[in-house]
Amino acid sequence: MLKKRIIPCLDIKDGRTVKGVNFTELRDAGDPVELAKRYVQEGADELVFLDITATVEKRKTLTELIERIAREINIPFTVGGGINSLEDAKAVINAGADKVSINSSAVKNPELITQIAQEFGNQCVVVAIDFKSDEGGDFVYVKGGSEKTNLKLLDWAKEVVLLGAGEILLTSMNHDGTKNGFSLEQVALLSSELSIPVIASGGAGKTEHFIELFQQTQASAGLAASIFHFEEITIGDLKQELSNHKIQVRCL
Repeated sequence: MLKKRIIPCLDIKDGRTVKGVNFTELRDAGDPVELAKRYVQEGADELVFLDITATVEKRKTLTELIERIAREINIPFTVGGGINSLEDAKAVINAGADKVSINSSAVKNPELITQIAQEFGNQCVVVAIDFKSDEGGDFVYVKGGSEKTNLKLLDWAKEVVLLGAGEILLTSMNHDGTKNGFSLEQVALLSSELSIPVIASGGAGKTEHFIELFQQTQASAGLAASIFHFEEITIGDLKQELSNHKIQVRCL
């Protein structure tokens, strides 16, 4: 059985790490380079770096910052935000990222998933899916969560697998920043239906939420931001608790 991964997420705006609730009310959470270094020391398995306003503001991802972070860490590193073409993906990979994450651009141009996969391999393509649940079901959102699409969550997830995605980063907008737990129903559905790893994001508030995630779903990884940024939980303590519950994790 593959060991479960713990992944801190650094949401970046104007060169600083920020964190909000339900994709709004952003507050400063520190310098991304210093946070990245701390997470490596604490035992993070990977990092995700999302330039959260790049797509909305129609600008390129901050490759200079990517280079700075890449120089300081020795664990896999995913970068997303403003990657709208194969050329953008190349720039991010060349700056030091191990994987690229695409979201709005994948919905707009699904063929981009295949292009990046063919150029760098499926393992380099993470398709981020932001979704919100309402009475009509689970729908995919784009443009930093500001625009609803007519895509149903499971349908879109299955399509990105066929197009060449190597991993899905699944974020529940309903749970984001609430610290009330992951969207277990949707994570369980996707992680059982799909042939690629699913990273669960949105809602982590305490150690028990990660235990529930790995006991009740087949998620490959749990991703969180504020609880790590503000040291409410340390990665080392979290991994120890997971191990105590017979959940296999990497390098304690």
